Amino acid sequence: MQQLLNKIEEYKKEISSFIASDEKQVEEFRIKWLGTKGMVKAIMGEMKNVTPENKKEAGQVLNDFKLFVENKYAELKFSTDSQLTAHSSQLDLSLPGDDLPVGSRHPVTLMRNRIVSIFQRLGFAVAEGPEIEDDWHNFTALNLPEHHPARDMQDTFYVQQNPDWLLRTHTSNVQIREMEKDKLPIRMIMPGRVYRNETVSARSHCFFHQVEGLYIDENVSFADLKQTLYFFVKEMYGKDVKVRFRPSYFPFTEPSAEMDVSCFICGGEGCNVCKKTGWVEILGCGMVHPNVLSNCNIDPERYTGFAFGMGIERPAMMKYGINDIRLFSENDVRFLKQFTSAV
Repeated sequence: MQQLLNKIEEYKKEISSFIASDEKQVEEFRIKWLGTKGMVKAIMGEMKNVTPENKKEAGQVLNDFKLFVENKYAELKFSTDSQLTAHSSQLDLSLPGDDLPVGSRHPVTLMRNRIVSIFQRLGFAVAEGPEIEDDWHNFTALNLPEHHPARDMQDTFYVQQNPDWLLRTHTSNVQIREMEKDKLPIRMIMPGRVYRNETVSARSHCFFHQVEGLYIDENVSFADLKQTLYFFVKEMYGKDVKVRFRPSYFPFTEPSAEMDVSCFICGGEGCNVCKKTGWVEILGCGMVHPNVLSNCNIDPERYTGFAFGMGIERPAMMKYGINDIRLFSENDVRFLKQFTSAV
């Protein structure tokens, strides 16, 4: 019994001399003395060692000690709360608040929105589709033969559990899905992310973004395609840009062409961006192949159409002077915050 009384007196001296200067220290005091594993609970457990004739007296002493600790905690808490109140009363609430950092859209999103807005003015709606696609919508329906190089494992990410499924290599899969709906005419653009098994470098990546367009109706001609793309280029790059079409080959269009614009970095004089040619390729295009129309149950004798496709990263790199495509996907805030004013 005497040993218990001596221990309580020591604890009281320690508690009486304790001073807290902030809320953290007050909370530490509460945990140490009044917590579930605190000193008060521990010393209460010593009642089992007290002889029966002394239990009543010991119980009274322990209850008084517990009340002593609780009063000390209330005193400390009141003291720190008063300090906080006094401090807050000195604040000038009429002062302006601290500026919060302003977020921004990603440069790829800025370029995507710019491209989409131009084609929407021509009446193109926006369509989206799955990024994990089957072979039919990604290749076969687009008139790609079974052994076409684009099907090679070096270019395409296939799903190991089911080789018929893959990560789409272009957003043309959305064109097929829209044509299969049998709702003609079709005038749509398809923005989205695509994947190709390529070495990541400053100029290429294993995933990037595209915008593809599709227009199908009666009496659609290559002249309609050219005028649509002329309008897009003038709106995107300015009235003075020059345009040229070069014959090309794509399995899903016939005839096919690639579209170049005069380099707006050097004005056509020749630089590293245009590889000294004065021209920069920006997209591929052509008339939708009759086989593609037939694969989607569209009569190629009655309907014709054109399609085009372009990347988003390359135009964004040229517009914003970015020399490494990897910056778009590294989420470096120092890089991204430069586009805050471009939202």
